[in-house]
Amino acid sequence: MSRRASSKTLLLLSIITLGLTACSSESPTNLTTPSGQPTATAKDKEPSVPAAAKLTYWSELNGNAASVKAKFKDIPFFQEWQKRTGVQLSFIQPSANQAKEAMNVLLASGDLPDMMEYEWDSFPGGPEKAIKDGYILRLNEVIDKYAPNLKKYLKDHPEIDKQIRTDDGSYYVFPFIRGDDKLRTYQGPIIRQDWLNELGLEVPTTIEEWHTVLKAFKEKKGIAAPLTFLGVPNPLFGIEGGAFVGAYGIRKGFYQDHGEVKYGPMEKGYQDFLATFRGWYEEGLIDKNIASVDTKTMDSNMVTGRSGATIWNAGAGIGKWQPLVEEKNKSALFAAAPYPVLHKGEKPKFGQKSYAYVGTGGVAISSNSQHAAEAAKLLDYGYSDEGHMLFNFGIEGTSYTLKDGYPTYTDWILRNPDKLAPSQALSMYTRASYFGPFVQDVRYVEQYYTLPEQRKAIGIWADTQVESYTLPQIPKTELESAEFSSIMMDVMTLVDEMSLKIILGVEPLDAFDSYVSKMKASKIDRAIEIQKLALNRYEKR
Repeated sequence: MSRRASSKTLLLLSIITLGLTACSSESPTNLTTPSGQPTATAKDKEPSVPAAAKLTYWSELNGNAASVKAKFKDIPFFQEWQKRTGVQLSFIQPSANQAKEAMNVLLASGDLPDMMEYEWDSFPGGPEKAIKDGYILRLNEVIDKYAPNLKKYLKDHPEIDKQIRTDDGSYYVFPFIRGDDKLRTYQGPIIRQDWLNELGLEVPTTIEEWHTVLKAFKEKKGIAAPLTFLGVPNPLFGIEGGAFVGAYGIRKGFYQDHGEVKYGPMEKGYQDFLATFRGWYEEGLIDKNIASVDTKTMDSNMVTGRSGATIWNAGAGIGKWQPLVEEKNKSALFAAAPYPVLHKGEKPKFGQKSYAYVGTGGVAISSNSQHAAEAAKLLDYGYSDEGHMLFNFGIEGTSYTLKDGYPTYTDWILRNPDKLAPSQALSMYTRASYFGPFVQDVRYVEQYYTLPEQRKAIGIWADTQVESYTLPQIPKTELESAEFSSIMMDVMTLVDEMSLKIILGVEPLDAFDSYVSKMKASKIDRAIEIQKLALNRYEKR
């Protein structure tokens, strides 16, 4: 075992047994391409590629892809990527939803693959510590020598370049980048428009109007859980993009307000939000299972009509639910609602808007790799013109065709003969709908949103002031990252505990002040100071 393995990690090794177990089930469907030829199945051999390099690649398989093919080697995109680059990949695939545990085991073993696709920004102590501890390679020299495409992109986009480096200026991953502002907003409130029509109600815009609508759903439609949203992986997860809580001028996290860094759950506005949700819960307007709603439960709630409103995505929400409810009810219609405000006519202060670089899905090269140059060239392919087309659109003539220069997805993607949803079909030939080492193309989403309700939703949800209040992606030093993570682990536990207990009526509303005192005792003011210090350095770059 590596000398880096701590006693804590050794304990983890003894209790986690499934972390590095690859999925072994056969693929559930034998796909056919537009030409009528079957794609590779689990029984096929690895793709035939030049033997110039054989590298190992650690990554969790995307859920959409895994629902069709169980292994990386059976997915046409990964076969094509290897074929075009002349690199043969041996995939190390952790079990579904076990990536974090599996990564801990992997790092403790000291036997690291050449490349690791992971959320390196979440590494304890930050990416700087991952480099210092000898897990991943500092990529400055590697990019300079072997990644001309990424190097050029970063030179042409200095605002992105600033985001993907650590505080000391180190590059640490080949990043996933949203290449257009339109790709950054994809989530917001969703409501049953047909129910509103039936009840003679308008789409709600204020907290008061939302109360009226949810009450009508409950009393006049007999809906069990009028408003549902994600409570997994942590309580109130579904509102962290700014829905409902943003109406009170704060968010459930850090933000900036006129140059001042603030933490929403300790502000008076958060207490006001809790008072509203406490009242709604008492009236039966919020899902009683508020703490345990996962995506599967939320899908069921919205499709079966147990719920009539939620906060979710244009693709995985509206795009997924609309065809299903239409099968049983032709008049059923999901529509977007704007982020709620307190007073009619106000513009929402907060709403969901992702960063251009989110720190997710980046690929690092391990420090002990003997093939750093080959790995860098493979990863750099995604930022080339040819690689950009493969990652976003797939294989010409199969998953897309060029129409007047515009890469247009084929019916195999949008109207799949095997009854795959567009998100599943896309995951077979592209990485457009999830993360990876490339720049996401806005032309993907222009076609992915096939329903007019989806396209309209993006415009509605984007009409906020969130850009003015969101903190940028601010890298911290190794020591700051370690201290910040330690503080916030305790603080977020307090916030989740407080939120649930007050909303459920377990504790009185005035317990809020005691929780704020506990946050201060847990050094939340120091965490705010760290954010401010890092922000000041970032702005001076």
